Amino acid sequence: MNKDFLALSDWSRDDLEKIFELTRELKAMQKAGEAHPLLKGKTLGMLFEKSSTRTRVSFEVGMFQLGGHALFLSSSTTQMGRGEPIKDTGRVMSRYVDGIMIRTFSQEAVEELARCSTIPVINGLTDMYHPCQLMADLFTVSEHKAHYRDLTYCWIGDGNNMANSWINAALTFGFELRVATPPGYEPDATVMARAAAAGAKVTYTNDPFAAARGADVLNTDVWASMGQEDEQAQRVEAFSGFQINDELVAVAAPDCIVLHCLPAHRDEEITDAVIEGPHSVVFDEAENRLHVQKAIMATLMK
Repeated sequence: MNKDFLALSDWSRDDLEKIFELTRELKAMQKAGEAHPLLKGKTLGMLFEKSSTRTRVSFEVGMFQLGGHALFLSSSTTQMGRGEPIKDTGRVMSRYVDGIMIRTFSQEAVEELARCSTIPVINGLTDMYHPCQLMADLFTVSEHKAHYRDLTYCWIGDGNNMANSWINAALTFGFELRVATPPGYEPDATVMARAAAAGAKVTYTNDPFAAARGADVLNTDVWASMGQEDEQAQRVEAFSGFQINDELVAVAAPDCIVLHCLPAHRDEEITDAVIEGPHSVVFDEAENRLHVQKAIMATLMK
């Protein structure tokens, strides 16, 4: 089993499904009010170079529920913000805490941090991947659908870190994935090439309705991610027609479910009616960040 949780492609399907099994156990215990201090006396250092709501709250609350402590560290108030090399940060933190969660821009920085640390490192988000969110998404699907590996998934919108993570998931778990993006906004070329070489069941299109037709799971994200705010107007024009709305949901499977990792720009990439409608499991998905990440931390740190 891997020391770190940096990308889904680093882990086997069996090991990821063990995390799902532990997630179910921990969620049931939390709902029943049963203590589960698997990380009693442990400390998680949380490094943030990007702003956050769900990542910070879910990891911090998760460590508390596991009996441990989470320490919030912003780059603006630490030596990272003044140029300290990340390898030095990793070496020092390895002597203070029991695990590190980092939310930053560069995947390469996260991988360097993991190489230089003697403790587990968890990728809380980079511009390349968002593996914790993807695990919460799949776990949510498994709660609402039987045999989640046999379903057809559809990603509509930007070929961003979530799209890359869905491609990795399709490769690891073996399900069918359709990715619909505007021309020029495709997922990372290396990620697509690796999946294709390994025989992943992933197809790419510029037609969102073709991708959504008969799909069991529809998924999207904001059109302009953090750091792309200056592209907002350009992206709104480019992504016209890629909104998850009632018309697009109507061509999917009648019992389809809709995911969004949040925050959502309502009535932009997804309509208010859909996110509040009967197909949406968006807030179950958001809750499951807590439960899945507890299972990841317990797996790596106990």
